Amino acid sequence: MKFSEMIYARPDMDELKQRILALIEEQKAANSGKEQLEIHKKWYELYSNYETQYAIAHIRHDIDNTDEFYDKENDFFDEVTPIFVDLKNQYYRVLFESEYRAELEKALGEVFFKNIELDLKSFDPSIMELMQEENALSSRYTKLIATAKIEFEGEIYNLSLLGPKCRHKDREVRIAANKAMSDWFESVSDELDEIYDKLVKNRTQQAKALGFDSYTELGYLRMHRNSYNRKDVENFRNQIKESFVPYVASLSEKRTKRLGLEKLYSSELGVYFKEGNPDPTGTPEQILASGQKMYSKLSVETKEFFDFMMDNELFDVLGRKTKSAGGYQTYIPAYKSPFIFANFNGTSGDVDVITHECGHGFQCYLTRNDEHPEHNEIGMETAEIHSMSMEYFTYDWMDMFFGDRYKEYLTMHLEDSCVFLPYGTMVDEFQHIVYDNPNMTPSERKAVWKKLESEYRPYIDFSDVDFFDKGGFWQKQIHIFNVPFYYIDYVLASVVALQFKVLMNENRQEAWDKYVKLCKLSASDYYTNMLKEVGLKVPFEDGCVADLVEKLASL
Repeated sequence: MKFSEMIYARPDMDELKQRILALIEEQKAANSGKEQLEIHKKWYELYSNYETQYAIAHIRHDIDNTDEFYDKENDFFDEVTPIFVDLKNQYYRVLFESEYRAELEKALGEVFFKNIELDLKSFDPSIMELMQEENALSSRYTKLIATAKIEFEGEIYNLSLLGPKCRHKDREVRIAANKAMSDWFESVSDELDEIYDKLVKNRTQQAKALGFDSYTELGYLRMHRNSYNRKDVENFRNQIKESFVPYVASLSEKRTKRLGLEKLYSSELGVYFKEGNPDPTGTPEQILASGQKMYSKLSVETKEFFDFMMDNELFDVLGRKTKSAGGYQTYIPAYKSPFIFANFNGTSGDVDVITHECGHGFQCYLTRNDEHPEHNEIGMETAEIHSMSMEYFTYDWMDMFFGDRYKEYLTMHLEDSCVFLPYGTMVDEFQHIVYDNPNMTPSERKAVWKKLESEYRPYIDFSDVDFFDKGGFWQKQIHIFNVPFYYIDYVLASVVALQFKVLMNENRQEAWDKYVKLCKLSASDYYTNMLKEVGLKVPFEDGCVADLVEKLASL
């Protein structure tokens, strides 16, 4: 079904609650694991319906932040999501404590039950009001960022639409654009500090209420970190500092010379060529058409997937002034449909949407008919592998998007992918420090960020942009506000995706087969086990990052 034809109806929470409570009693009265699995099919229907309505409302709200109807629906879900989480946990607890657990586990998977254990530890009805407040604060941040009005060269831009100006080939233009963006952030910085301060204290209060020393422990549970822990992540961050930061510094030195500069300033953060970055040559419609042609050549499975997306109008990618910032792929369960949201702005990022977000969508499409949806409740460190690896698997068709500058795009893309790793790791360390010290003042947080910049990105001079030079760059990173501890998942996934890149240079078919196998494994096993099963190194292992750097340097 086309997205525009999908029907939205606000869930009746009273009715839903009664149906879930009745289902709980049915499960308790069951006399066998087989009977429980049969009853569990009714849960799938309830869960699918709720998640479908949530997804539709969320997408339509993001498509137009000024739509009063969906603005109210967004507020509704902010309020009722914790209630639904409570009901879900009550239901899952019955399965978790079932005397037929072994039989259930055989069908639904060990990972599913491990995640239930984490969910039960991370929620209690007593923190429901705090969770509602957290959702409202996150929405407040999202709306503030989405509705930014920045005057530049006589026009009004939001952050997404100003992006191309910040990476303009004319250095004076991009310096001025970055200043305009910086000035806007400076104008709302106190409000952003207030929102974040309340979020940190709110999350800390939730953690304390549940018996944890800090929100970090609770955050790991909520991210379903079921096969690694904080020490593993710390070890990984140290590897990035020791091996990848020097490698990126060498790449940045080459880029600085390529740009004809003596230093790499923050205004050059997204710029790779003196004559400007390669931009897509076509209109948004032509980019989508080229994407359809590309995926028809990549594989039979990718052709089927992309045709499905186009036929059902499951893309909303045009940048608009009333649209939420950023991009994502989400899933609409009742229609077994991925959906891709983005803000095309005429830069190479438009093509990255067609590769990255379609990597997520492709994996969802491959596994959408699994009779047990639990197998697809993927951790983000796994989900981002699917998207980031697809960016490399589509390299052979970049001439369709960039014409005779496609080789420059490939250089830029690989460099940019590598440049991201220290930044993403820095975001993670910043959050660990913040939640270990929840009473820090806004100025202390900015000082922490500035210090981390000197460790992870010492090759960038921020003195050209006042707000960034004061340590405010983190305020533009949505994940820090809305999805704490998510960002390291991108870095972990990047390390695995780069392993695929190295492998596809050696044997493309073998690399693709391993990729499809990993996609189909979905969440049927633990993250670390699945990587080993397809013959890839686990990022936490000592030497993994150093080995990767050595191979990348020889490409």
